[in-house]
Amino acid sequence: QVQLVESGGGLVQAGGSLRLSCTASGSIFRINVMGWYRQAPGKQRELVASIRDGGMANYADSAKGRFTISRDNTKNTVFLQMDSLKPEDTAVYYCNADVRTTWHTLQFNNYWGQGTQVTVSS
Repeated sequence: QVQLVESGGGLVQAGGSLRLSCTASGSIFRINVMGWYRQAPGKQRELVASIRDGGMANYADSAKGRFTISRDNTKNTVFLQMDSLKPEDTAVYYCNADVRTTWHTLQFNNYWGQGTQVTVSS
């Protein structure tokens, strides 16, 4: 089993910054893509940013230029640096990872964290 634990959410004023962290633990042989999603009240969950184990990153248009995703493969941890935050960034942010749990299987399973609340006040 694999667990993803997020931290770093909170309340911040518009224009401020927050840094989210997510660490994966458990039965892990290799992690491919790690990403951050968010879900605002009444809306569908959406991708914010993702990063492959080689470092290639992908961003939603709303995140480009303001958010930076990075990862530490030695610690199975992904980060999301969020700058110039806006009230519309308010949401629960979820960590996601594609994990290969053993050396003898090629299958990657997808896991979610429990979410961390980010609230941006105007």
